[in-house]
Amino acid sequence: MNGTQGLFVTGTDTGVGKTVITGALVAALRAEGGNVGVWKPVQTGGLAGEGTTDAELLLKYTGMDSDAEDIASFTFEAPLAPMLAAKQTGLNITLQDILSAGESILHRYDSVFIEGAGGVAVPITKDALTTDLIAELQTPVLIVARSGLGTINHTLLTMEYLERRGISILGFILNDGLSGELCLDPSLETNGRIIEHYSGIPCLGHFPELTGEIDSKRLIHAVQATINLSPVRDALTIQKMEEYR
Repeated sequence: MNGTQGLFVTGTDTGVGKTVITGALVAALRAEGGNVGVWKPVQTGGLAGEGTTDAELLLKYTGMDSDAEDIASFTFEAPLAPMLAAKQTGLNITLQDILSAGESILHRYDSVFIEGAGGVAVPITKDALTTDLIAELQTPVLIVARSGLGTINHTLLTMEYLERRGISILGFILNDGLSGELCLDPSLETNGRIIEHYSGIPCLGHFPELTGEIDSKRLIHAVQATINLSPVRDALTIQKMEEYR
């Protein structure tokens, strides 16, 4: 398929904060007037209607007026890798099924942020990993990583895996998440710089821990205060220019 206009947001692991970062970036760009949407190709670990699925959180974080079923193509209750969660329900989805399910939303907006499930080597179908989906979409990747000890190894390995597939990496964001123990972690001050040094890939910012009720206004403020959006805007602009060549 032709290159998708947007970015694919992946993580170094599950639970690193892809959903909140994706929602925050989309909310910030929409606040600037951008016609930006969001797509969750496959989600696991819950059912729509509970208010806790990634798609429902994305709608809350972005302030978008849509239905969770509209932005999440496939939802499975079991907290497993998509391939296993689908198999448990007796459904055998293919990579083409996922791509076809996302066509309408990909054409609805000027740019779409696509949030993956877990990391880059997660099995999403019997024959495909997350990297296979990214390769088909032909979109640059933004990596979300934990900010604390251990993130250098996880992030560099994720980058190397993507680069071996010839996938372009726009940058990475370190996320403090919800761990109150980070204040005791001396590696926080240097992790971003070390990853940049060894990978040559820029750190776009260090997203802070957010406690209490999280809404689009708080997320927009956090992005404006901590994230360098210029590379993201530039990437989306370049994609749009190439589309009209």
